[in-house]
Amino acid sequence: MKLLIVAGPPSGGKTAVIRQIIRNLPEGALPAFLKIDVVHATEDEELAEEFGIPAKKVYSGDLCPDHMGILVLEDALRWAEDLSRNVLIIESAGLCLRCTPYTTGSLGIAVISSISGTNSPFKMAPLLALADVAVVTKTDLVSQAEKEVFRESIRKVVPGIDIVETNAIQGTGLRYLMRRVSGQPEAGAEPVMLRGSPPLGVCTICIGKKEIGWKNHFGVLRPLDMQEPVYRGD
Repeated sequence: MKLLIVAGPPSGGKTAVIRQIIRNLPEGALPAFLKIDVVHATEDEELAEEFGIPAKKVYSGDLCPDHMGILVLEDALRWAEDLSRNVLIIESAGLCLRCTPYTTGSLGIAVISSISGTNSPFKMAPLLALADVAVVTKTDLVSQAEKEVFRESIRKVVPGIDIVETNAIQGTGLRYLMRRVSGQPEAGAEPVMLRGSPPLGVCTICIGKKEIGWKNHFGVLRPLDMQEPVYRGD
């Protein structure tokens, strides 16, 4: 199964990019979609209706949404596999710009709006640092000079990252991104792990434990199909 993890701040255009990805997937691709949010989301319903694909959402509530995404990822992979899907697209809540939700074996896509300000890449540096591709959206709303400054700001944060500029509603400029998606290998037999350490805190994820799946952690946990967090430990 191919694993695509799409992260970025709210209203940056993540879902618009995901729509274009689904529309342009190669023949034989069978996507499933998981939306991670805090208290409200409709993207799963919209994509399920538009494309006829299995879609699911989870609310983190009092938990950090990016940490909860780590906890449910193993369950989500199993869910998609049980449905005979071969592409799993995960859209993060995009609230904690310190977290980097990308894993080994995935294509990490950071989505940033060009109208968020030329300094925004510096504020979102951890979100960009471990991504494979930075997709800059709403480029039709800024000048060529602003696009160039924005691009240079990203390069200062992550010199070698691939940058794709697009009006995601129209899908312009996404040809390179689709080549990356098409060429992304399936997650192999190796265990899926986080690429980097999350911020420090009080749970086993926060102190650097990288295994995915709530069964590998202790403290306040959230399985994929439970509405309320559970506590595991002494």
